[in-house]
Amino acid sequence: MTIVKTVGKKAIPKEFVAELLADYRKPADLIGENGLLKQLTKLVVEAALEAEMAEHLGHGKNESVENVAGNTRNGRSKKTLKGEFGELPIDIPRDRHGTFEPQIIPKHQTRWTGFDDKILSLYARGMTVREIQSHLEEMYGTEVSPTLISSVTDAVIDEVKAWQSRPLDAIYPIVYLDCLHVKVRDGSVRVKAVYLAIGINLAGEKEVLGLWIAQTEGAKFWLQVVTELKNRGVQDIFIACVDGLKGFPEAIEAVFPHTTVQLCIVHMVRHSLAFVSWKRRKDVAADLRRIYTATTADEAEQRLGEFETKWDDDYLPIGQSWRRNWARIIPFFDYPPEIRKVIYTTNAIESVNMSLRKVTKNRGSFPSDEALTKLLYLALKNISQKWTMPIRDWKAALTRFTIQFDDRLNSL
Repeated sequence: MTIVKTVGKKAIPKEFVAELLADYRKPADLIGENGLLKQLTKLVVEAALEAEMAEHLGHGKNESVENVAGNTRNGRSKKTLKGEFGELPIDIPRDRHGTFEPQIIPKHQTRWTGFDDKILSLYARGMTVREIQSHLEEMYGTEVSPTLISSVTDAVIDEVKAWQSRPLDAIYPIVYLDCLHVKVRDGSVRVKAVYLAIGINLAGEKEVLGLWIAQTEGAKFWLQVVTELKNRGVQDIFIACVDGLKGFPEAIEAVFPHTTVQLCIVHMVRHSLAFVSWKRRKDVAADLRRIYTATTADEAEQRLGEFETKWDDDYLPIGQSWRRNWARIIPFFDYPPEIRKVIYTTNAIESVNMSLRKVTKNRGSFPSDEALTKLLYLALKNISQKWTMPIRDWKAALTRFTIQFDDRLNSL
């Protein structure tokens, strides 16, 4: 007999498949509401349940009772499962003593394994509860209540807590920190800052260290965040790249006194150009570029002086801002040009924030911090699955870090 497929130890005959598909005319005959796959699923599952019952009782249907307790079959109960086949009615066999515990469809289960993952996937992409309901009904012909969607997504909260408190590596050569703003209905609608920390580990891989929703901003908040990182196992950070967040440099230096704080050059340029009219932005940006593309810190300071001479009469705050932050602008000059971009910009985290903004924009506001955290965590899981390679030019960066921070690497 010709076979086409092996499942476990059993072979499915080709003739059997051909017989099943004898009346196949269109896709709906196979995968439609009453299609062949749905009918086969029902038959196979119910046959498996009967096999489980026979194993439980010790005898098959219509056979002599073999178990000492005299337990026998006692009809069936009906259950409707939700899944990719839509709503699938299943007959569950019962026993007189009520001791039968199905394995293929455990008691109280009302959804196929993997169906919850589909709900979470849709939620993580920023779809609202109503949109998820509509999508599932349209795709699978099954109605899902808002309560069910909430219960499925609420189950993530424990996972979020474990993730937020998980142990971290002892060393992160680079940590990026940035924030986005989201509206939350906390009594009244308030704009809250969501801060995100992404570390680059010694393998050059990106890792989300945590996210925090700020009730209050400033040094006290940042001290709490940095202390949490240390309590979770971080013993050293070589370079912290930030966008000028108030209080963070002082906080990180209080907990990690040897860490170098590097202001994001891209943010510095954007802040500077905010003072400039559209007609002159191209010229001002070109002169700012001469500063941060200089070969050395001394040359950069010379270019800054030239910039001030040319533009101070019109845009005095720009030069003052660069002078005020100069000590935190120039650390990247300690590194060769090919790895400076790894250090002087928070682009690595800004791309993540851009993706997060896409999933939050569908909602005018969130009902609570917990609801916001839940969505961001699921979205971050999706985003981080794409991080399969070290960041660009990491080998060169790691070699330089190993030479420059040899004593700190070997002390741990």
